[in-house]
Amino acid sequence: MQYDSHNKFATTTVILHWLVGLTIIGLLATGIYMTENNVYALFSWHKAFGFLVLIVAIVRVIWRMKNGWPSAAANYKPIEHKLASIVHWVLIIATLLMPISGLMTSVLGGHGLSVFGLEVFAQNFSVEDPEKTLPINYELSKLGGTIHFYLGYTVIVALLLHIAGALKHHIVDKDGTLKRMLGKSIGE
Repeated sequence: MQYDSHNKFATTTVILHWLVGLTIIGLLATGIYMTENNVYALFSWHKAFGFLVLIVAIVRVIWRMKNGWPSAAANYKPIEHKLASIVHWVLIIATLLMPISGLMTSVLGGHGLSVFGLEVFAQNFSVEDPEKTLPINYELSKLGGTIHFYLGYTVIVALLLHIAGALKHHIVDKDGTLKRMLGKSIGE
């Protein structure tokens, strides 16, 4: 099995990074679109992809723990290291907490979770009115929704900083950081 080196990231690292990153960006865009326009036709897809990205994010965290943090492509100022570390931690934690808080909102709100037709968590239907769902735990559902909402905007800021950092590395520093995340070697 290939692991990250200073000159090149493992294929697993690259695939997990882009799969989680692009899916989270798509989910953020979909979530904002739905809430800003009160359009919920994409809600079941949003929940399904959110659940799937949680699984991939867990795999990514396990891979990162096994593989270790990649070394910096070059020497940077301590403040740059600190900022990069904070942004990376926010993104790693958020890729877990965003889907978990979404699950809290949906499942504990009684709405259940279906992943492309496969029922993962059943809806909690009312006995008196089988068309109506009842919360399992209203307070925790609302807490999940609040976390999901605010964490979404936190992730947007962290993503913008992450992208700005990647572009700085590529355009200003020309250090190969972005090349490594595209699966290439710094020497190429």
